[in-house]
Amino acid sequence: MSNTAESKLYTYADYVTYPENERIEIIDGHIYPMSPSPSRIHQEIIMEVAAEIRNYIKSKKGDCKIYPAPFDVILKNDDDDISNSKTTVQPDISVICDKNKLTDKGCVGAPDLIIEVVSPFNSNNDYIRKLNLYDHYKVREYWIVNPMKQTVLVYTLTDNGYEMPNIYTFKDKIKVNIYDDLEIDFNSFDL
Repeated sequence: MSNTAESKLYTYADYVTYPENERIEIIDGHIYPMSPSPSRIHQEIIMEVAAEIRNYIKSKKGDCKIYPAPFDVILKNDDDDISNSKTTVQPDISVICDKNKLTDKGCVGAPDLIIEVVSPFNSNNDYIRKLNLYDHYKVREYWIVNPMKQTVLVYTLTDNGYEMPNIYTFKDKIKVNIYDDLEIDFNSFDL
């Protein structure tokens, strides 16, 4: 479905009635198709990073929850009704520390950490649309992992929103800023 010719703004109410076999996201009321099945390396990165964070949370007996895609994140302003939300995304990895945001359907509100693994099909979504979106809705930390370039951009929310990212390669240990003492060593992954 093309979003350029549409004048209708879609909401979460439209999203939940979409056919299950069509994976989409709605960003600012516009429908964006999800990429075809991701590559093997894309999936391995998600598994490795999610496992590292999950193991850390368990070892600290933490309250945060981690969810890989597909997992709905409904972003809305505080006073908006969920059915009127014009933004529903499925980040590759979501970490939510406020259990009040969790429902049977997903997360309502900004996760504490979102990690997106770039695919060639929709890299503009991760680098531009979602960066602005997650900044607007105050996601505390946002990672853009690019397997083709073997880079990781880490944006941390400040009082002024996201500023310049910390830039890493797959040879680096990367600090997870929502925690005091967690680093993820991409070099240890057998990619």
